[in-house]
Amino acid sequence: MDLTGLILRVTAGRPHVLLATVPGGAAVRLAAERLLRARDWPQASTPAKADLLLVAGPDLPELRTALERLWRDMPAPRARVHARTPDEVEAALDSGRALLGSPAVQRESAAPPGEAGGHREGEHGAQERHEGDDQAPGHDRDGGGEGEAGRAGDAHGGPDGEHAPHDAGQDTEAEHGDGRQAPNGQTPDSQDPDGQAPDGQDADGHGDHGDHGGHGNHGGHGGHGGGQTDMPGGLPMAEPGADRDGLTLDRLHLPLGPFLADWPAGLTVRLVLQGDVVQRADVDEPARPSDDAAVEAFWVQPWFRAASGEPVTVGEAVRRRAAAHLDSLGRLLAVAGWPAEAVRAGRLRDDLLSGAPRAAVAPRLERLTRRVGRSRTLAWLTRGIGVVTAQKAREAGAGGPAARADGDVTARYRQWLADIWHDLPRLEDPAPLDVAVEESPRGPWSAEAPPSAALIALLPPLLEGAELAAARLVVASLDPDPEELVSRGVVEVARG
Repeated sequence: MDLTGLILRVTAGRPHVLLATVPGGAAVRLAAERLLRARDWPQASTPAKADLLLVAGPDLPELRTALERLWRDMPAPRARVHARTPDEVEAALDSGRALLGSPAVQRESAAPPGEAGGHREGEHGAQERHEGDDQAPGHDRDGGGEGEAGRAGDAHGGPDGEHAPHDAGQDTEAEHGDGRQAPNGQTPDSQDPDGQAPDGQDADGHGDHGDHGGHGNHGGHGGHGGGQTDMPGGLPMAEPGADRDGLTLDRLHLPLGPFLADWPAGLTVRLVLQGDVVQRADVDEPARPSDDAAVEAFWVQPWFRAASGEPVTVGEAVRRRAAAHLDSLGRLLAVAGWPAEAVRAGRLRDDLLSGAPRAAVAPRLERLTRRVGRSRTLAWLTRGIGVVTAQKAREAGAGGPAARADGDVTARYRQWLADIWHDLPRLEDPAPLDVAVEESPRGPWSAEAPPSAALIALLPPLLEGAELAAARLVVASLDPDPEELVSRGVVEVARG
């Protein structure tokens, strides 16, 4: 009996997919998430749980080292594919499944470095399959490495910083501590009396097939997305340093990003921790494309086009803005440990992007708004975290929902909901878009000063002095888009 072949066929039948999105890959990510849901392929939360690594977006040389480390964290059997455009996603996933199920490819991948057929780790790691390219593989299930992407969570929504149900294409084993434990182990939706879908179902009546593992955490103490260090276990050694109380405690240097799940694509935040308190936070410059790989910022495309003189309607712009808010909301809900509602937000986002009329989305949006906006547990989990006053936002040059919310994480996700409702009646507005009147998803649009630049500038002072448990919630509630900073139009303005 060919036991190895049987195991490979089972793995390839329903592989766990780890999405690594680079700046410029938002549209590819959205296409991949839709297809994974349609195929009922679970989306892995960490490299240790992944069979198939899907790199989404253009090839950015600055991120190749982080991708190689992410790849090395995946034990065999494994496969790695690259989709540079949304049209390539289906072929890339089919290619990855074929590579996973091939004993010859897996034997070649498992050969020690230097032997015939073996790949030199750190040099290639895999030959990426992209529209006919060759590729070599790799895999994993449990464990954790440097490049972990935090998406664990109870299928009903345990507050543990990750995504979940197989219905959403998510892995559901919670293993990233990053947050507050709800009383008695309860979760945002299990405590709320505001109405809840039956166990195992989402609001649309689809079953959640994930394992259940809510551990009450929000983020990632294991690997933190992208393989930033080479120390054992993925973390650097601690060093002594004075803390704010005058004591000498160990300081740990911990990078978050660039490939965490439910995290701004390509963003790297470097923390200095003493205990679980952030003493210092620094944000790396986002990776920039080469001249022959221009990045298009997906969420602000209508504003780019209108600014260049192309006719764009208000309806198209507000539809993209509402979808962007739902995308941000879904990521925050995943980080907060409410995967069932994160799935619903993602479905509504996809329906808006596909042109669904108002009548088709309004009832479902009303249910989402009621459950999320009135959730006492979610508000308790996020209250008082990452306060951004209107004055602080103005001083940083930030506008949009973050400035209007004038408050904490709770105020910001409620502001998203309010803005989506405001945009809903205007989805078919045929008036021409005026970029000076209609703001982009993250604030008034300007190629000279993209709104996400101000949001990123807000992060270090917000994170310093906060507990690590709150760090991912703060980032998710601001949800800056690094694509805005490295997109074609912005780079052209910067070059003058």
